[in-house]
Amino acid sequence: MKKLFMIAAAASLVATMASAQTTITTETTTGAAGTAVRIEPEYRTRIKSYVTEHKIRPVETRERIVVGAKVPTDVELEAVPSDWGPSVTKYRYVYSNNRVMLVDPATRTVVHEID
Repeated sequence: MKKLFMIAAAASLVATMASAQTTITTETTTGAAGTAVRIEPEYRTRIKSYVTEHKIRPVETRERIVVGAKVPTDVELEAVPSDWGPSVTKYRYVYSNNRVMLVDPATRTVVHEID
């Protein structure tokens, strides 16, 4: 009986650890409405360099621009340069609060934040 209890406890612990790991992975790659946006580290570096080199001015709005929110219609969405990687070229971007926000141009919804 003691052996059965130990096996059940170990199985529970493994399941909990797997669940926690899944949650962390999902949080780092999932944007609004379950849209998975994966950006390789080399492209993150290019994006950050682009903003610095081109002296991109941050957009100022009344409401803070965050993942899941819609970007106001008076804010111009910029085209994503092709060297930012193939996974993001279908989006547009806005630079706000020292972060590049990837935006779905069809809905104007922020799908991913690059800090």
